[in-house]
Amino acid sequence: MAYDRPWKSFAEQLALLKSRGMQVTDEAAALRYLERIGYYRLTAYWYPLRVFQLEQDPLSKTIRTVRSDQFVADTQFVDAVELYLFDKKLRLLVMDALERIEITLRVDIAYLLGQRNTFAHLDAKELHPSFAGKVDKRTGKTTFAIWQEKYNGLLARSKEDFVKHYRAKHGPNLPLWVAVEVWDFGAVSQLLAMMKVADQQRIASKYGVNDWKVFQSWVRSLSYLRNLAAHHSRLWNRNVTDQPSLPGQGEVAWCDAFIGKADLIAKPFLLLAIARHMVRVVCPGTEWHVRLMQHLQNFPTLHSQHKLSITDMGTPADWESWWAGEIQAGK
Repeated sequence: MAYDRPWKSFAEQLALLKSRGMQVTDEAAALRYLERIGYYRLTAYWYPLRVFQLEQDPLSKTIRTVRSDQFVADTQFVDAVELYLFDKKLRLLVMDALERIEITLRVDIAYLLGQRNTFAHLDAKELHPSFAGKVDKRTGKTTFAIWQEKYNGLLARSKEDFVKHYRAKHGPNLPLWVAVEVWDFGAVSQLLAMMKVADQQRIASKYGVNDWKVFQSWVRSLSYLRNLAAHHSRLWNRNVTDQPSLPGQGEVAWCDAFIGKADLIAKPFLLLAIARHMVRVVCPGTEWHVRLMQHLQNFPTLHSQHKLSITDMGTPADWESWWAGEIQAGK
C-alpha cells in the first residue's frame, strides 16, 4: 500500500494530538520539544497512554485488543516528555556499564587466547571447530569467515594512530591484544561464541557463572542492549527479542527471581540485572548499581489515568531486596 499521510507542520502535529484528547498545558514548550525531538520519536512514549479497545478480525472473527488514536483521560504532553527523559538517562547509565564490561571482556579474550597464539583471532584452529565452522545457509560462509569480514571492516574504518603505527612497523596483522581495541561489542560477543568450550567456561567462571552457554547468552544479550542504547532506541519498556538464558535454580541467587517467568525474561530489567552482575565483578567498588536503582525509583509520576511504572520494565516484586547484595564472582 502506498504511504498517503501528508507532511504536517509542528503546529499541525500539536493540533492533531489535542484533537485526540491529549492535554497541552504549555503550547510553546510542546512545540519546542516537537522541534527538538520529533513527533515520531515521541510517539513511542505516548503510545502506552492511548486507549485500548476491542476489535474483531474480519477474517478469523477473533477478538483482539488494539490501541485507538485517542488518549486516556488526563494524559498530558508532558507525560510523554517525562518518559522520554527518563529513558534517555537510563540509556546513558546503561552505556556507562556496558563500556566497562566490553573493555574487560576484550582483555579476558586477548589474555586467554594470546597465551597460545599471538594471532589467535586470525586462526580458526584456535576456536571450536563446530562453532567457528558452522555454515550460514544464506551466504554459504562459515561463522568464522563472517566474523573475519566484520573484523576487517572495523579495522578498515579505524582512525586510531596505534593501528597505523603497528601496521607500518610490524605488517598488516595486529596481535590479538592490539586487535581487540578496534572491536565493538558485537565482535566481542561473536568471537566469544566461537571459542572452545573450556575457554568460554574459564571466562564465565570469572563472573560466577557455571554454565558457559548461559554466560555466552548474557554477553550476546548485552550486545543487543548496547545496540539499543547506542542508537537512542526506546529502552525502558520494550519487548526484548534477544533474550538471555538463565542458570539453574540456586546457582546465581538473584536469577531465581526470573526463572520460569517468561513475562519478566521478555523485558529489559533482566538485562539491567545482568549488567549489574557483570559490572560489579569488573569494578567491585562501583556505585553504578546504586545510581541505577535511584533512577528507577524516580520513575516519573504521570498525570494520565493510565498509570505506568517500572513494573512495565519487568521488575520482580522483591528486586530492591537483592539489588544491592553481594555478587558471587570467580576467583
